[in-house]
Parts: sequence; structure tokens; C-alpha cells
Amino acid sequence: MVIESITSDPRIEPATLEDLPQLTDLVMALLGEEEDFTPNRSKQEHGLRLILEQPSRGRIFVLRNDHFVIGMVNLLFTISTAEGGFVVLMEDVIVHPMHRGQGYGSRLLKRAIEFAREKNFKRITLLTDKISAESQRFFQKHGFVFSHMIPMRLVFLENNT
Repeated sequence: MVIESITSDPRIEPATLEDLPQLTDLVMALLGEEEDFTPNRSKQEHGLRLILEQPSRGRIFVLRNDHFVIGMVNLLFTISTAEGGFVVLMEDVIVHPMHRGQGYGSRLLKRAIEFAREKNFKRITLLTDKISAESQRFFQKHGFVFSHMIPMRLVFLENNT
């Protein structure tokens, strides 16, 4: 993915289906950095499309200039019985490597938090890499705290009977 230098002040707005190729590129790059996942373009594109086609499932915010998506955050909506209401699972917080260190990730995160508050969500939960102290510090700086819960997964393989 090639991104030219930014000529205008980047703005944050909801993603559209037209953004799908650039969003897929960003998620592929993110998953390439994570130990738990193997990037798969068709899977990432399909998952993003499911969100973009049904706004009741979630919202993807992008940071863009006039020509390129340079960052994104993915907010998935669900219900928590513990909280007694709607909550957000935040995924895919990424800024293109060429544009890191400029405060863009903080801008995206603040917009996600603002959106969740405006819509009266009760909580935002995220998973960050256990081995990435830098990611953990980033989210802590924005008010996130460690949970006593630990993630566990049951992954269903394709064509699993």
C-alpha cells in the first residue's frame, strides 16, 4: 500500500464501502504484526464488508486526507448482561506505519470513545498484544485499564464438521 504525503489536515469520518480496499490493506498489515492471526485478504475483506453493510453491527471510523485512508478503528456492538446494556468491542486500531507518531492514533481513539459516550454504550473492551508494551501504554494513556478477565478462544476451522 503506497500512501503519498498528506497535503490536507486529516479528518475522521465513518468508513464507506468505497474504503474497503484501503481498510483491507490496513487490517492485513495489522494482522501481519500479530502472533495470533494469519492475514487472509478475502477473510479480512469479508469481515469488513459485513460491518460496512450493516451499521447496526458496528462502526468503522477512518482517518483520511483527500486521497487516502491512513488509519482506522473498528467498533463492534454487542450486549453485556453484566453492564445491562450495549457495549463496544474495539478492534483494528491502526495507523499506517508511515504516519505513526503524529497523534493520529490518539485522535482515532478519542473519536471512538466520544462516539461510544454519545450513543450511551456502557463499556469499551479491546484486546491488545500481550507482548507489545508500547500498545498497552498507548491504551492506558487513554484511560483503559487491565481486566482480571483473560481472553480465551474456540476457533472453528473452515469446513469443520
